[in-house]
Amino acid sequence: MKSLVFIIGMLLSLASLTSLAEGFRAQATYPAVYKSECGSCHDPFPPGLLNKSDWGRVMQNLDRHYGTDASIENAKTAATLANWLEQNAGHRADTGTNPPRFTATHWFKREHREVPPEGLKKLGINTPTYCTGCHLGAAQGRYGENEIRVPGQTRRHEDD
Repeated sequence: MKSLVFIIGMLLSLASLTSLAEGFRAQATYPAVYKSECGSCHDPFPPGLLNKSDWGRVMQNLDRHYGTDASIENAKTAATLANWLEQNAGHRADTGTNPPRFTATHWFKREHREVPPEGLKKLGINTPTYCTGCHLGAAQGRYGENEIRVPGQTRRHEDD
């Protein structure tokens, strides 16, 4: 009986490690303020794609946010967003880019290595940060394999 309890405990531990490694998969919904402030210009990215340090740098430099001024005038709103991003940040290493770019992470590159650039162009996608172009549920925080469309590519688990 003790060995069965041990095995179940180990399986649960492995399952939790998987969700930590993927970070954003556990994020089912985004707060309305995140959708309205950040999602008004681009898809609201899963906070687990960057770590606390990277999100801190993003929030500290909103006046130079990837080529545009995305300053948040209301200090309370900015603090609420910064706190939420920190609480939901991933556990990956810093991106090593300035500004931080989740597309530069080893994880992102590995997950998207099969995506043909010509397929993105057929969809009118000029940047890999336009998540909704392929991930149909991205705006709602859903990135499941069954909600992906890329021309010229079959889904990974189609035969399962």
